[in-house]
Amino acid sequence: MPKLFKYCVKFKLFSVTTLTYFFSLLDWYTICDASKAISRCADHFLQIHAMENPLLLKMDLRDSPAEKDMALISFYKRPNVQWACPLNCRLEGDVAVGLGVNRFFFSTVLEKLKSGFSINFGNYIVTRLFEGEPGHWVPSASHFLVESDMFLVAGRMIGHAFLHGGPRLSGLSPAVIHVLFGGSPETATVTLEDCPDLDIRETISPLEGESRLSDTQMERVQSLAYSWDLPCPTENNRKWLFEKLLLHAVLGRVARQIKQLRRGLKETPIWSLVTRRPDAVPLLFPREEAFLCPEVVLQHITWPETDDGSDEDDDCSKETRCRISGYLKQFIANATPPELKEMMKFWTGWENLPSSLSVDIVHGKYPTAATCYEMLRIPCHYRSYKSFSDEFLACISSTQTGFGLL
Repeated sequence: MPKLFKYCVKFKLFSVTTLTYFFSLLDWYTICDASKAISRCADHFLQIHAMENPLLLKMDLRDSPAEKDMALISFYKRPNVQWACPLNCRLEGDVAVGLGVNRFFFSTVLEKLKSGFSINFGNYIVTRLFEGEPGHWVPSASHFLVESDMFLVAGRMIGHAFLHGGPRLSGLSPAVIHVLFGGSPETATVTLEDCPDLDIRETISPLEGESRLSDTQMERVQSLAYSWDLPCPTENNRKWLFEKLLLHAVLGRVARQIKQLRRGLKETPIWSLVTRRPDAVPLLFPREEAFLCPEVVLQHITWPETDDGSDEDDDCSKETRCRISGYLKQFIANATPPELKEMMKFWTGWENLPSSLSVDIVHGKYPTAATCYEMLRIPCHYRSYKSFSDEFLACISSTQTGFGLL
């Protein structure tokens, strides 16, 4: 029996409404809509552990990039953690508190999984856990990362972000996802684009065709085949050898990494979801990153009232509110996908689009945001689109410095 339900029974806190709500969360594995099942599943596990001690995640914005990344890694390296417990995030050196700070952390965590951590692992300034091109990412073949449990950390990060409705890890190779959730490597669909090593890709690609291999090509293929305990190419086995070399280049060299990533996922409720709802996997691990569309963003915004109302201040008159709102509409309509992504992170704390966004025209020097309430506050002093656009771009580009420092 879930802990929350036991607590309600023990202290006689339950009611018909409480029981109805609690049991409504249990139907996530029967809901037809996979996206609703994901949300309901996360709510279910969060409610079960709602009465437990919260997890505390701290980061000092005054630290170096490496120190900030190490704070994240240290948090997720802790053993025997119940990741569905409540979460308190704190930004040292910043006055911000609340849900917006949590969003900031999850956005940062998923961005680091994609772009790399600013930590020197193996003589690299930035350490990437995944390699290759977007849509075909595979785990890094670095044994040092495996020995450091970095893919266990990655699995915990992905599962923890799922619990709190955070961004998803997009871009993984379908072959990696297939094996990650129990599929056999031999039944995975592997393509040349899945091979992150361009030298290996160039070496084995001639085997895919029917043209005769040159002496140089034959020598390179033989050297690679021998290093992986495979026979040298012949006219009869070249197609078979191509598939074996490609399979090993993509999946064979990273079997331990995938296994460790799976262990991390299993420590979080995301594993219960994907085992019961395989249809949720494409939504949790989308092939491509979902770009924000200006038209969709504009539809989610609640704009300031443009009637005269009771405000007699000339600086915030109807004409002023219309002018400033028009500047923001023009900016969104012309923004690039990366600019829209940064705007959403500035506005809400992460790049996920909420059901509603609010805009307020206020007295002030620079645009600010109340991320917990998805509220964007824009000063009313702008008299031209250029001045607004220049300062707004500067503000939304500062999301990595926190909130109170804006």
